[in-house]
Amino acid sequence: MTTGDFGPNGPGYGPNGPGYGPQGPGYGPQGPGYGPGYGQPGGYPPPQAWGPPPGPAQRPGGLIRRFWARVLDGMLVGIVSFFLSVFVFSDDYPFMVTGLFSGVLTFGYFVLFEVTQGATPAKRLLGLHVRGPDGVSKPTAAQSALRNSFTLLAVVPYVGPLLAFIAYIVIAVTISGSPTKQGKHDELAGGTRVTRD
Repeated sequence: MTTGDFGPNGPGYGPNGPGYGPQGPGYGPQGPGYGPGYGQPGGYPPPQAWGPPPGPAQRPGGLIRRFWARVLDGMLVGIVSFFLSVFVFSDDYPFMVTGLFSGVLTFGYFVLFEVTQGATPAKRLLGLHVRGPDGVSKPTAAQSALRNSFTLLAVVPYVGPLLAFIAYIVIAVTISGSPTKQGKHDELAGGTRVTRD
């Protein structure tokens, strides 16, 4: 054994040797083993994506389509409310009876269809669906009740219609300003959303 075998210029373990030195193919910074060359230039394998792959992006329901769905649903509820107030209940106080039933029926109508079907008849006709905060499932009864609670403002005597109108304006403005088209009522319900086909 000579000093040249293992010295700074030798073929063994020196800085320029082929073994384990900085320029060697084994474990050095430029080597293919466990140094920075492992997996990728940074020296580590690429990060793993955990959990199920994301589903296809859903398109949020726009304000105009939702407006017309609300109008059609309102017409259906209004017809039922009118017949109940005229033919079933006393018509001595038609304004109060109609207001009471339009508010209560509207609330019950939306909650019933959103929880059981995921959409009211008019929303389904226009390709809209009400989703829970996860964007997939139907809203729960509590979530639907919260997002539709503003419809009960019509029950308030005298000022109810004005309060309901203000609520509709606030909801429309917040839907327009939201990138996901979620209104204030969706926010109050924990993040429910309306999507379209």
